Amino acid sequence: MIKTVAIQGIKGSYHHIVSKQFFETPVATIDCLSFDRVVDSLITEECDAGIMALENSIAGGSIIPNYALIDKYNLHVVGEHYLDIQHSLMALPNQSILDIEEVYSHPMALLQCKEFFRDYPHIKLIEDKDTAEVAERIQNKKLKGVAAIASEFAAEIFELNVLAKSIQTIKNNETRFAIVQRTKTDLLESEISKASIKFEANHKRGSLATILNVMSDCKLNLTKIQSLPIIETPWKYAFFVDVTFDDYANFQKAKSLIEIMGDDFKVLGEYKNAKL
Repeated sequence: MIKTVAIQGIKGSYHHIVSKQFFETPVATIDCLSFDRVVDSLITEECDAGIMALENSIAGGSIIPNYALIDKYNLHVVGEHYLDIQHSLMALPNQSILDIEEVYSHPMALLQCKEFFRDYPHIKLIEDKDTAEVAERIQNKKLKGVAAIASEFAAEIFELNVLAKSIQTIKNNETRFAIVQRTKTDLLESEISKASIKFEANHKRGSLATILNVMSDCKLNLTKIQSLPIIETPWKYAFFVDVTFDDYANFQKAKSLIEIMGDDFKVLGEYKNAKL
């Protein structure tokens, strides 16, 4: 049973919201201001699971370093969760947006909301570590003229006034989060409908295309493919791939073939597809 979860960010962050929505029973959270710290908490058994953002639908795409962390430390993806990210602009009470001179937030949040601030050229946008941590700082230090971009949940927790809601450029803004553990869970094969795998394609002509054809022939639906350079081997790449399937037997067949055809094949996780 999961009791403690490491999250990137603090209370009120989007990772915190995922921890409240994904798990069936309440969990305690360990606040981490980096994904490396999330992984450290898992490795040292300070927590039972970790939550890591993997990709966003509108800005930044895949968070490539997180794929590398999961692979490097042999973590297991045991679940996924999609969260509708709605950014709000918040500050101490009794201020209007015209009083705001500086806005701090995570670089991804700033990127997703940059169009909103074209109408407010007087505001300086400044990158920071975490959305909710900025909201907390504004409250603790009573910073006037300073605003944060964070969730409405953060505004509630830190008693800030929401100056504008849903300020991201594209309103349908989803982030996919992975739930990771030190060991894999014991799901029934009938419950598994998605998998994350990693492999390296050799330099032979058409090697990657051949592997992708195997996935298609085995009735796997490719939902994500991400390449990552292998530092020790110039011009060779590792591929991180997500696939969905209706029959686990099809995935088993594909695994056996890709293991032969690709180098350094690894299953990063088998879990339920959250986008059914």
